[in-house]
Amino acid sequence: MKFMVIVKADANSEAGVMPSEQLFTEMGKFNESLVKAGVLLAGEGLHPSAKGARIRYDGAQRTVIDGPFAETKELVAGFWLIQVKSKEEAIEWLKRAPFDGGAEIEIRQVFSPEDFGPALTPELKANEERLRAQVAAQQQQAAG
Repeated sequence: MKFMVIVKADANSEAGVMPSEQLFTEMGKFNESLVKAGVLLAGEGLHPSAKGARIRYDGAQRTVIDGPFAETKELVAGFWLIQVKSKEEAIEWLKRAPFDGGAEIEIRQVFSPEDFGPALTPELKANEERLRAQVAAQQQQAAG
């Protein structure tokens, strides 16, 4: 099971305040434990919403809204993508994250192809698999 772990923004992350050296060190150790256990698929921090944009869709109309966005508690400051056996295992891993001071994360399961039932036809599933393989090949090429 894949889970996206969403790190909620706060006033400091929205102001562009970088974490302390101590937090970077602790987070590096935590991430290393995720890697060693074969759990971590991806993880990154995000720039403040002032550097972002939102797109609102209404029929054929597209409206671009530049950041910053007002409601900090609804914003994302970073994420992990992990693969574990259950939501309970994801929770146990993230209890170990070196956060403090009222930080909040959200854990959400990522859909797997089986979750979509008959709406994901064999043709659509094959196309998704082809695209995933293409993305993986591009990432390998960029890394190599």
